[in-house]
Amino acid sequence: MPDLAPVNADGDLLVIAHRGASGERPEHTLASYERAIDAGADYIEPDLVVTKDLVLVARHENEIGETTDVADRPEFADRRKTKNIEGQLVNGWFAEDFTLAELRSLRAKERMPALRPANTRFDGLYQVPTFAEIIALKRAKEAETGRKIGLYPELKHPTWLLQETGIDTVDLLVTQLREEGLDAADADVFVQVFEVGPLQRLDKMIDTPLILLIRPEGGPFDEPAMTWAGIMTPTGLAEVATYADGIGPWTGHVLNDDGTPTDLVRDAHAAGLEVHPWTVRKENVFLPPSLRSDASENGVGNMMGLVKLLEAAGVDGYFTDDPALVRGE
Repeated sequence: MPDLAPVNADGDLLVIAHRGASGERPEHTLASYERAIDAGADYIEPDLVVTKDLVLVARHENEIGETTDVADRPEFADRRKTKNIEGQLVNGWFAEDFTLAELRSLRAKERMPALRPANTRFDGLYQVPTFAEIIALKRAKEAETGRKIGLYPELKHPTWLLQETGIDTVDLLVTQLREEGLDAADADVFVQVFEVGPLQRLDKMIDTPLILLIRPEGGPFDEPAMTWAGIMTPTGLAEVATYADGIGPWTGHVLNDDGTPTDLVRDAHAAGLEVHPWTVRKENVFLPPSLRSDASENGVGNMMGLVKLLEAAGVDGYFTDDPALVRGE
């Protein structure tokens, strides 16, 4: 293969395809990732959960009722249960209770059909992809396009899974990245988690850049004494920089209600951290009031206005459901 053009060769803000091109295809499907790559995304983001037989697969959550047709499969009716996941009771079907073969018999569906009815035309077409298949797609598209395509996996609930099932997804991810030659600092891979301990472990095991994700409220599940607010102070960010290379905050942490920047990007950069906020979406319900087109939830607002505000705030990249819109494809 000839030398590939680097990720983000133009040096502008990184465009990270949130669950693929999830504004156009059901999220976390190979079709969604391929559409994102074709639209010019720099990175594709798979959320990783695990099967009963220890295979990493891509789903938004380990509860798969929202994103597959499992509820319509009578053979799996007895798998439905309620679990306490990080303090929240969740009723449904869970990836860790299915073998890969069982999970592959299911088909993906749109998670937000009321907001994205056009995506429902793809319901039933796609399987749940494995992380290995996503890596294979990345490499096939690199060969086709001549440019590098980054991976931005997120481990979902690693501490909870280890405590409740004994499955160590940190170790599974590290093993797979090593086997694929994607564990080096220049591998065009970011690994992200909403927890501190797993990132500290990863920092000792692989050289790929690490990102601490930050929710709007609360704190990391594995560190109940910590709060996100405390983590986002200069002192907290300096501590993050001892084990991670960046943060993935909610856009509301980066921008005030009037669109002016908070101090977060400045303080994070001072600590040597990159900032990749989430998530730029086109629908009114996800946009600040000033950027909405009307009162409807699924109307298309001024998404590019949000991109410009984030750019003005000095972020290094951002997650988006619509890479084609921000890339003008």
